[in-house]
Amino acid sequence: MARPKRAKNHLLGLGLDAQDRHKRITRGEGFSLVGGSAETHDRMTETVIKTVEDLRRQGRSLHDAPAEQVRDLLRKHEGSA
Repeated sequence: MARPKRAKNHLLGLGLDAQDRHKRITRGEGFSLVGGSAETHDRMTETVIKTVEDLRRQGRSLHDAPAEQVRDLLRKHEGSA
């Protein structure tokens, strides 16, 4: 009997502060960022990119890193974005 596939982690960032009519969407391996003002979307993107880079240096990805580790890294980079 085949083993069920394990769901891969996927990070979803949602910006709710856009007041213009621009549709901002950024996708990468293991994440999707949607919406937000230009400033908010840029901050979300920078935060996720720094998090992915940290994980890569540790030999991990968003797909296989524990949720707690991803959360901690996002918080770490949130203030520096």
